[in-house]
Amino acid sequence: MTPETLDGASVTTRANVYFDGKCVSHNLVLPDGSKKSVGVVLPATLTFRTAASEVMECVAGSCEYRLAGTDVWLESEAGHRFSVPAHSSFDVRVTEAYHYICHFG
Repeated sequence: MTPETLDGASVTTRANVYFDGKCVSHNLVLPDGSKKSVGVVLPATLTFRTAASEVMECVAGSCEYRLAGTDVWLESEAGHRFSVPAHSSFDVRVTEAYHYICHFG
């Protein structure tokens, strides 16, 4: 089940703004040292590049995503997760706001 709160997290107050404001997120560090970001992608088709491996977890809304090296678009909606390897990329197509938690590494 997707959490509605991340208790005990330290939050960066300055937002990460990407793609001319189509994606806005905040970085979090949890008490166990794990790093995440929470954010929203507004309607657009965007390509994200990864340094570390990522798990994208949909909190609300939906998107279609395509992992690097594939031609297949898959759907992600609330409660769904998908994994992206390090040093890779993925495309997202969003028609309604896609709210997410990104779990790093």
